Amino acid sequence: MDFTLLGPFEARHEGRLVRLGSRRQERCLLAVLLLEAGRPVTTDRLTDLVWNGVPPDGARVTLHTYVGRLRSALRPYGVTVDTRHDGYAVDVSEHTVDVREFLDLAGRAALAADPGEQVRCHDKALALWRGPLLAGTLDPTQRARLGGRLSELRLTALEQRAEAQLTMGLHERVITDLTPLVGEHPGRERLVAAQMTALYRAGRQTEALELHRATRDHLVTELGIEPGPALTTLHERILNADPRLDRPPAPLYAVRVREEWLPWSTGGHPALEFCNTYAGWHHAPAVPGSDWLRTYRTLAVWAGRQALTDDDAVDRLLTRASAHPTEAAEALAEAKTFRTALYACLTDPADLRAFRTVAGFAEAAARAAVLDLDDDGLAHWRLPPATGLRLPVLATARFAADLLADPRRLTLRACPSDDCGWLFLDTSGRRRWCSTATCGSGRS
Repeated sequence: MDFTLLGPFEARHEGRLVRLGSRRQERCLLAVLLLEAGRPVTTDRLTDLVWNGVPPDGARVTLHTYVGRLRSALRPYGVTVDTRHDGYAVDVSEHTVDVREFLDLAGRAALAADPGEQVRCHDKALALWRGPLLAGTLDPTQRARLGGRLSELRLTALEQRAEAQLTMGLHERVITDLTPLVGEHPGRERLVAAQMTALYRAGRQTEALELHRATRDHLVTELGIEPGPALTTLHERILNADPRLDRPPAPLYAVRVREEWLPWSTGGHPALEFCNTYAGWHHAPAVPGSDWLRTYRTLAVWAGRQALTDDDAVDRLLTRASAHPTEAAEALAEAKTFRTALYACLTDPADLRAFRTVAGFAEAAARAAVLDLDDDGLAHWRLPPATGLRLPVLATARFAADLLADPRRLTLRACPSDDCGWLFLDTSGRRRWCSTATCGSGRS
């Protein structure tokens, strides 16, 4: 079953709405157990929460009756309500609860070093909220008692997402997201700071300063305090038109191409540069934020920058990816699979499984390639538009095949940093790191 608590309470089985609990107290009881899914809740706490601190005479008996009704209603769907000492626990290990999904996504966002991944996780987490917690089931007092932590986590996620968006230069989206919220939460200085920064970058300095004034008035009038040092410093920088506010910080060892951040070229060969779109190869599991290829768009733009295809072809790829997101996601996943096999093949010549994977891609590229004559009279192998969204990975595979047959492969080295592992050609035999002062460890 699928249980939704972040908004009106609903239970669905295979997409169909299931009616649970004829009384509001029964739904409230189930909601409390779902919020604590897998953990026992004592009878005393349940009666206190269900009747909001004023349990009637015989509340324990009534609660037991409610539990019996819920067990009967949930049993056909494989959901059990177990008796645990002086309380109850619901087992939803094989089912989904949107609160658990929200907490999982928020946790993943907090661990991600890459702002794009942070925004994606926060977007998914915040999209689960369809209104106030258990709207129509809890009254405001119950909601404050039960949902205080979740409400705080939601606001924190909104703040963290806004800061990640500012890092990516998405100040217009921050304004759109936060405008209805800053008025509701004037005491959230972190939220206000993100909105002020976004307004300033959008050329709306007056509005940013007005927001600061309104926030300060609220803090002084309602709480008797001045804004904190972070908001005060931001206010001073806006007044002085501090250039540090104009642009988001760039990732280290990156270049901006078509609004995408790409790593500097340090490998000396397109196949190596493809492997170098990942940092932290020596880590297991992978370091969060180590992947530069966060979207198919980044992959297509990277292919253009490496001259694996021309600008017109990149435009076509981006248009098709926008129109066919599922196909784009599959092509990106395939590219990452190829990248992993290529890295293994290049760093361990004895890895025959990796070699066969790379060879399969190279053979597919050879079958798809056509020989064209350029205006300069020279012929070149190219991949036609019919290759579709696989063009970047197949183009890379052709270069990978050439490198595997090139004696220069014997000069291949991997940056020894645990946070890097980037590949480069060391024909001089003197280099140790991927490039002077540009180790991938500084970015991850």
